[in-house]
Amino acid sequence: MKLLVVEDEALLRHHLHTRLTEAGHVVDAVGDAEEALFRVAEFNHDLAIVDLGLPGMDGMALIRELRRLGHGFPVLILTARGNWQHKVEGLAAGADDYVVKPFQFEELEARLNALLRRSSGFVQSTIEAGILELDLNRKQASIEGEPLQLTAYEYRILEYLMRNHQQVIAKERLMEQLYPNDEERDANVVEVLVGRLRRKLEGGSGFKPIETVRGQGYIFNEPCR
Repeated sequence: MKLLVVEDEALLRHHLHTRLTEAGHVVDAVGDAEEALFRVAEFNHDLAIVDLGLPGMDGMALIRELRRLGHGFPVLILTARGNWQHKVEGLAAGADDYVVKPFQFEELEARLNALLRRSSGFVQSTIEAGILELDLNRKQASIEGEPLQLTAYEYRILEYLMRNHQQVIAKERLMEQLYPNDEERDANVVEVLVGRLRRKLEGGSGFKPIETVRGQGYIFNEPCR
């Protein structure tokens, strides 16, 4: 999934970028609210992690502005302000959850994964679609209980399509799930990856959940739960 990290402390920002990328996400990491607003205007994001103590426009004001602009993705607050009044204020501003500094990365990851599941309409850590099961925690897909050998990019595409099942997803949206920078994106790579993913899903079962919508993108046509 594509995440936006807004944290002014350079070392923590680098740490979050590294750990979240290692966890399989594409990460935009910026140091202030102005850059964050520019990024969300230019790119699609699935979740934002926002530090409250930002220079200039603080995190609380940034969250209010994101909501005013109509951005509905989940927002997870990072804060050194541990009292309940600040937590209530953050949630009232439009945030969905918070983590108090200092924190363990495992807690942050668990909370953001829960937010991503809920925003996609899922409550469990697995998504099922017919004979296909996707384990979101282990980043593993299986057909009739047999694990599929997917590359990291193939898995990202499958997860995104399943989270947004029965919706047409443009190639540009899939490219954003693969590459953090514009200059790295290539629509031909998406076509190759989707083709390989289809062959692995079909195997000997004939399971064909991914359809091409000419001129628009791809759709995962199997209901997911």
